[in-house]
Amino acid sequence: MGILSDLFTWWNGTTIGTRVYTALVGRLVGTDEFGNRYYENRRARRWVIYNGYAEASSIPPGWYGWMHKTVDEPPIAAGYQPREWEKPHLPNATGTRAAYRPQGSLYFPAPKPPPRDYEPWQPK
Repeated sequence: MGILSDLFTWWNGTTIGTRVYTALVGRLVGTDEFGNRYYENRRARRWVIYNGYAEASSIPPGWYGWMHKTVDEPPIAAGYQPREWEKPHLPNATGTRAAYRPQGSLYFPAPKPPPRDYEPWQPK
């Protein structure tokens, strides 16, 4: 199952093509706290190899700025320190039991709020 999963499951690790390309032209720039590895080639193309499931929201803010070329230096070279208002990463919970369910939605466990009393406008 190893070769077949490497060929077809791009969302769970890297494909063989990405591994070959990375080995030939990639230069490892750094690794984040989640184990994601960041690469760059001579033409300044940048990419990430995720540690496990490929989820774009798992890129920390410092590396996000480097990946999108907002900053030129990677966060490890620039001594990046996250701000106190930056929250730690939470995985995307859409479609799971932990998903956000606002009050009044079909999946909200509490009863719906009572309707507001109002009188509709009547033209004269």
